[in-house]
Amino acid sequence: MAIEARKPETQEEARRNFRGGVKPIWCPGCGDHAVLAGLSDALAALGLETANVAVITGIGCSSRLPGYLSCYGFNAIHGRAIPIATGVKLSRPEATVIAAGGDGDGFSIGGGHLMHAVRRNLDMTYIVMDNGIYGLTKGQASPTTPMGVRTKTTTTGAYEEPIHPLQIMLAYGTTYVAQGFAGDLRYLSTLFQDAIKHPGFSFVDVVCPCPTYRGGMEQYRTLKAMQHMLTPDNHDESSWEEAQRLAREPGVMHIGVFYRERRATYGETLTHLRETALKGKPAPRVEALAEMYR
Repeated sequence: MAIEARKPETQEEARRNFRGGVKPIWCPGCGDHAVLAGLSDALAALGLETANVAVITGIGCSSRLPGYLSCYGFNAIHGRAIPIATGVKLSRPEATVIAAGGDGDGFSIGGGHLMHAVRRNLDMTYIVMDNGIYGLTKGQASPTTPMGVRTKTTTTGAYEEPIHPLQIMLAYGTTYVAQGFAGDLRYLSTLFQDAIKHPGFSFVDVVCPCPTYRGGMEQYRTLKAMQHMLTPDNHDESSWEEAQRLAREPGVMHIGVFYRERRATYGETLTHLRETALKGKPAPRVEALAEMYR
C-alpha cells in the first residue's frame, strides 16, 4: 500500500508521523527503544517525508524496527538486509534508505554482504544494534560476545575472539564510521542525522545493552563510565590511522564519528558513466572519476 505524502505543520507532528501505531514489545530497558526514538527524531529533524524513507532489516529483536515506524519498511530473511536495501536504493535513488539489524544478523550470516556495499559506496545508512548476544533466540553467544561471557551456548565462558565492528568497517574502507550508545538518546539522534546526510555508505554501531541476557541494567552504568565523546576538538575525523587506534583502544567506549571521507557514490559513478556513454565519448579512467568527488 502506498504511503500518502503530506508535509507536517510542526516538528512535533513530524516526529509523531514517523512513529507507527504499534507498541514495541522489546524488553523494558532494551537499547533498541533508544534507537527507535533516535531514528524517528532524526528523520523528522531532517524534514524527510514518510513516503520517501525505507527501512530494511533482517531477523532478530532489533529487526522489528520497521514495524514501529510509519514509513516504507521490509523484513528480509536473516542477514539479508543489505542486498534488499541495495535493490531499493538502485530502483529509487531519490529515497532515503536505511538498513538495520543486530550484531548477529550483520556480522554472522550477513557479514559477507557488507564489504560489497562498502566498496560500491552505496548512498545508504546501516545501523547495527550491537548487544553482543542473540536475544530473540534467548541468549546464545553472538559474533560480538566478549571472551569469557557466559551464555546458553558458552556455559563456561565465550572462548572465541569477538568481532570488532568498527575495526572491520574501517578496514573495508567505509566512508563514514561512527558509534553511538543507547544510554545517550539525545546524541544518538544527532549522530543518525549526520550519518543519513553523509553522501555514501555510512555505518553506525550502536552499543545497545541487553538487560535480559547480558548483565541487566548494571550494564548501562558500566558502559556510561567508559564513555568518551569524540569531537572535532579532540579527534581528526579524516585520519584513518587515528580512527583505527581509537577503535582498538581498550577500556574506553568512544562515541561519535571515527572516520569520514568524500568519495564518489555508486549512484554518481553510474550516472557519470551513463552520461558519458550517451555522448559517445570514451569512459573516463577510474582514477579520474574518483578525483571528481573528493
